[in-house]
Amino acid sequence: MVLESGKITAEGLERLRRRVGSFNRPRQYGVGLFNEEASRSAIRHFCQGIGDTNPLYWDRSYAQASKFGNIIAPPCFLYSVYWCSGRTGGLPGVHGFHAGNDWEWYRPIYLDDQISVQEQFTGLEEKESEFAGRIIIQSSVTHYYNQRGEAIAKTKGWQIRAERSAARERQKYTFEPYQYSRAELESIHHAVLNEEIRGSNPRWFEDVKVGDELTPVVKGPLSHGDITAFVAGCIGGISHGIQLREMLRHPSWGFTDPNTGAQEAIIRVHDIQEAAESAGLPGAYDYGCQRCCWMGNLLTNWMGDDGFLKTMHVELRRFNVVGDTTWCQGRVTGKRVENGEGLVDMDIWGENQRQQVTTRGNATVRLPSREANANWP
Repeated sequence: MVLESGKITAEGLERLRRRVGSFNRPRQYGVGLFNEEASRSAIRHFCQGIGDTNPLYWDRSYAQASKFGNIIAPPCFLYSVYWCSGRTGGLPGVHGFHAGNDWEWYRPIYLDDQISVQEQFTGLEEKESEFAGRIIIQSSVTHYYNQRGEAIAKTKGWQIRAERSAARERQKYTFEPYQYSRAELESIHHAVLNEEIRGSNPRWFEDVKVGDELTPVVKGPLSHGDITAFVAGCIGGISHGIQLREMLRHPSWGFTDPNTGAQEAIIRVHDIQEAAESAGLPGAYDYGCQRCCWMGNLLTNWMGDDGFLKTMHVELRRFNVVGDTTWCQGRVTGKRVENGEGLVDMDIWGENQRQQVTTRGNATVRLPSREANANWP
């Protein structure tokens, strides 16, 4: 199975450069969005897709006793509204890899909020890489609003574009499937089943110390089922005639599986081994926004119901293939009072079973103050 291998051409780059500063989508509802409303079902499906069991997002009776008075959505639910990865089109057939996001949140996402999106293509950069030689980094900035026109959040997303043929030829990412010992699997299962959710027990700003480590959130070993559940809750998909028409409109958007004759979307590199290998990758791998959501899960578990995630910067450094396990971790690096808010800064990262750091970033969380008896929104 060989996916269509597009080329990075001078003409294609010039067309993209002319689009820098343009809006990929004006502020709007519905068009191209997946979960445009934070309904109870949409929030639950999203949480099922990332493995987040925090009752604040699931259990109405529990949530009604919180300061919100009802279920809210996790901050990273916005990925399920619109996947903001710096996608800007152009360069047909040239593969795109979600490489990271830089988030700012301004207010909670309340039950039944209707969310609109505005995205602007903001950057285009050429670089050289060991992975595929010449690569392009595209970036965009996406704003999210609720039905009252209030800004919920904004994020910068960036994507690496690489020629599939060049990536195949270089074969930078090769590996042998990892063989877990029984003891390793038991340790992973214990960590997963004993995940710590701070919940209704406030984490007070005064009690946090620089150097404190966050209790890890463990995801894995990654299965095809994990990826499918994430797609169902966060991305969705199209099928049959809808997909065929899209492929006829954009031939490089899909390919024909020579073994089955079935039409497949390029996005199937995330769950078809041969498709991933054809793009120069070691195997089917997670979605970038999936891993970003895991880091959000780590942070909301730690901060508790009364905390608020202000910012999160995530860089996706290595591929996370089926069979890998990710330990999402964090450490407090600073704390400060700013504009009456108790803010805690931390480094966050994801590490696999080979002790390789696959994800790096940082975040800032607002915590309640015991001394001020603050009740920040």
